[in-house]
Amino acid sequence: MPENATEVTAAGIARLAGVGRAAVSNWRRRHADFPQPVGGTETSPSFALPEVERWLRDQGKLVEVPLRERVWQQLAGHPAGPVTALVHTGCALLLVNRSPAAWREITGVSDERMAGVLSLALDDALADRFGPAGNGRAVRTPDRAELLPSVPLLRGAAELAAGTGVREAYEFLLGRQLDANPRQYTLTPSGLAELMAELAGTGGPGVRTVLDPAAGTGALLTAALGAADAPGSPAVTALHAQESDPGLAAVTALRLALRAAPADRTVDVRTGDTLRADAFPRLAADAVLCHPPFNERNWGHDELAYDPRWEYGFPARTESELAWVQHALARLRDGGTAVLLMPPAAASRRSGRRIRADLLRRGALRAVIALPAGAAPPYGIPLHLWVLRRPGAQPRPNPELLLIDTAEPAEQVAGGGRDRLDLTVLRHAVLDAWHAYEGQRPQPTAPHSAAARTVPVIELLDDDVDLAPARHLPSSAATGGPAELAGVRERLTRTLGLATDLAPPPPAPAAPAHRPLTTIGELARAGALQLRHGGAGTGTGPVLTEHDVLGSTPPSGTPAAGGTLEEPVLVAAGDVVVPVLGGVTVVRVVDEATAGAALGRNLQLLRPDPAVLDPWFLAGFLRGTTNNRQASSHASTATRLDARRLQLPRLPLAEQRRYGERFRALAAFEDALRLAGRLGGQLVQGLYDGLTDGTVTPE
Repeated sequence: MPENATEVTAAGIARLAGVGRAAVSNWRRRHADFPQPVGGTETSPSFALPEVERWLRDQGKLVEVPLRERVWQQLAGHPAGPVTALVHTGCALLLVNRSPAAWREITGVSDERMAGVLSLALDDALADRFGPAGNGRAVRTPDRAELLPSVPLLRGAAELAAGTGVREAYEFLLGRQLDANPRQYTLTPSGLAELMAELAGTGGPGVRTVLDPAAGTGALLTAALGAADAPGSPAVTALHAQESDPGLAAVTALRLALRAAPADRTVDVRTGDTLRADAFPRLAADAVLCHPPFNERNWGHDELAYDPRWEYGFPARTESELAWVQHALARLRDGGTAVLLMPPAAASRRSGRRIRADLLRRGALRAVIALPAGAAPPYGIPLHLWVLRRPGAQPRPNPELLLIDTAEPAEQVAGGGRDRLDLTVLRHAVLDAWHAYEGQRPQPTAPHSAAARTVPVIELLDDDVDLAPARHLPSSAATGGPAELAGVRERLTRTLGLATDLAPPPPAPAAPAHRPLTTIGELARAGALQLRHGGAGTGTGPVLTEHDVLGSTPPSGTPAAGGTLEEPVLVAAGDVVVPVLGGVTVVRVVDEATAGAALGRNLQLLRPDPAVLDPWFLAGFLRGTTNNRQASSHASTATRLDARRLQLPRLPLAEQRRYGERFRALAAFEDALRLAGRLGGQLVQGLYDGLTDGTVTPE
C-alpha cells in the first residue's frame, strides 16, 4: 500500500458497493482475504481505499467506482482531514480555471515531482487572485510536503471538473462534507440565504460591496452572488468576509473565488475574531449579511467596553447578538442594509431593551421577521430575521417597524417542521410583505402571504420593548375568522363520513398460516426487486422526505445545496418507500402524483418487478409488527431498519393481488383517519383562539 493512501470507513465501503453496513461486517467475518484495517479504532476501523476497491472488484461486487464517489472518498479519508483536503482541492481548481494548459503540463510528471511544481504554480495563482501572502489573506500556499498526500485527490478533482466545471465540482465536494458532518458547522440553508440576500437588495441598484463578518462556509455571500448574477441585475464588485476558523476562512475564500469572475470582483476574506479584531475597520459596505454565533458569553465584553461601534448602547454580556447587530451597522454606508439571523430571545430579553429602543428611535431597525421552526439550525427554534438600515443625516418621519410572522401559520406558509419547509413559498411570502412596506410593490394578495403589520415605533417603546412579531400580530384564527372555521368543520364532517365508509369489515377468524418465507435481500439478489437508498436530495425537483412518508403528505423537501453532481434517486409509481430510522411501521406506495420526486435521506426504496411482486402486497407485509422487529437493530439513540431482512410469504401473483387490494383499502382508511385528526385539531384550536380573542361568540 502506498504511504499516505486514502482511508475509508465501513460506511464508505458500503456506499461504494451500494449495500448496508451490515453487509460489510459480514464480508469481514466471512472472507479471510478482506483487507485488514490500516487505521481508525477497534470499533470504527478504516481501510486503504485502493485495497478495498481491488477486493470489491475481484469479488464482483464493484464494476466501476463513479469518479465523483472516488474523489469524495479520497477527500473524506485525507490524512490531514477533509477541511485541509478541501483547501488543497480549491487551490488546484483555481489553477485549473486560471490556466488549463499549465495544469496539464504540471500533471504530466510523477506525484513527487508534481507536488513540488504545483506548490510554485499555486503560489502564483493565489497571489493573482487574493494578493501577496503577507497581506493577511485567508489562503496560504501549501508546500510540497503538504501537497504530496493530496496529489491523487487533485488529479481526480481536476478530472471531475473537466466534465462539470470547477465551480460545480467544488460545490459538490463541499456540499458532501457539510451534509456528512452537519454538527461541525453553523449552516445557513441555501433557501434562507437567498431570502436574506434579497432582503438586503444584493441584486438591485446601489449594492456593489457586501460583507459577511461571520462567514462560516460562505453560504450568505454565495447567495449574494446568485442574486447579483440574475439577468438584468447590476454586478456586485467586492466581497468581504471574516471568519475565526482558519480552515473555514480558506474554504470560503476559495468557494467565492471559484464562483466570482476574477476580472470584475474582489474577494477579500480574512481570518480572525470579528468583534475583538475587526479586519475591516474602515469599510463602508452597501450590504451586510450575517448569521452570527448565538448565546456567546465570551465575545469580548470586558475588553470592548469603550469600542466606538456601540453607537446604540453597550451590550450586556448575555447580549452577544446585539453586539453583532451594532457591528453590522457600523460597517454600513449611510442607507446601507444589513440582514441578520437572530435567536428569538434577542427580540424580548430585558437586558437588551435599551439597545432595541434606541434602534427603533433612530430608525435603524426596519423589520423583524419570525421564521418557522426548522428554517435553520437549531431546527427546534423559530428564528428571526432582523432587517436594519444605517440612518442617514435626516431622521425618518413617523418611523414604523414591519413585523412579519411566518412562524404562526406554519402549515399555511411553509408546511411546518424541518425538511418540510417550502422555502420558496416562504421567501415569496416574506418578500411580498417587505416590498409592500418599502413601497416597491402593492399589498400582497397571494393565498400564502404571511401575517404582517407595520407598527408605529411609539407603540413599541414601553417598559419591555418586546419586538417578537407574535406579540403584535393577530392569531391565525382571528385572521381566518368564523367563516374559515366553518369550512374546516364542513371538511371534517365529510372526512368522518368517508372514514366510516372505508372502515374495514369485521375480521374473519382463521388458524395461523404456515407459509414458506423469503427475504427482501433474497428477492433483490434474484432480481425480483431493486433496493435503493435516499441521499441528500439533489437535482431541481421536489424531494420526498421522511416526514412526508410518516404523514402521508406530498413531497415537500427541497434539494440540498452543493450536491449538484449527486445523481438523485427518483421515485416511480408502484415503488415502496420505507423509513430507515425510528422503528415505526410505516410504509408508503408511491402514486402517480408523487412519481418523479427525489428520494430523501433516511429512506429506502423497494422497486418490485410487477410481473413477480404486487407493490401493495409487498407494502402490507412490511407493515407487520413482528416482521418489523426482526429487521430492526437498536443503537444508543435510535432504531434502524435493515430492509433486506424483512420477510414475505412466497405466494402466486394472483394471491398477492388479493392481499394487495385489502392492504390498499386499509391504507385509504388510515389516510382518512389521519386527515380527520388534522382537521379536528385545527378546528379545536381555532375555536379556542376565536373564543379567547373575541372573533367567535359562545352562542
